[in-house]
Amino acid sequence: MSALIKQASEHWRYVAPLLNKPTSEDDYDALVEALDELLRMIGDDEDHPLASLASHMGDLLEDYDETRRPLPKGTGVEVLRYLMQEHGLNQGDLPEAGTQSVISEILAGKRQLNVRHIRALAERFGVPADVFF
Repeated sequence: MSALIKQASEHWRYVAPLLNKPTSEDDYDALVEALDELLRMIGDDEDHPLASLASHMGDLLEDYDETRRPLPKGTGVEVLRYLMQEHGLNQGDLPEAGTQSVISEILAGKRQLNVRHIRALAERFGVPADVFF
């Protein structure tokens, strides 16, 4: 047996939970806790030896969320309203997307989001543009 395999087998019971897809809320919560701890240790160092493990853990959590907690589809206006609420913004806080009156008309359903609005909002909130379609 090689030294690498020997080391892996000796530590596998500690490492395996970090590599497996969560199958319950308890597994999910434990993986989130472990990832948070790992990210505190890694920081912004993308070359850290454990950065790929953190990325893998994030992928496992994302997959769990997508299959067990799918986001409801909403209209572009509903998404905008939600993002504004989450960020504590009012209609005048989005000048890159339009004036306060334009945002007001969009939220009231009197005006549709156009491509310029969508691009500005996607950039402002750091979300894909397609969430507004």
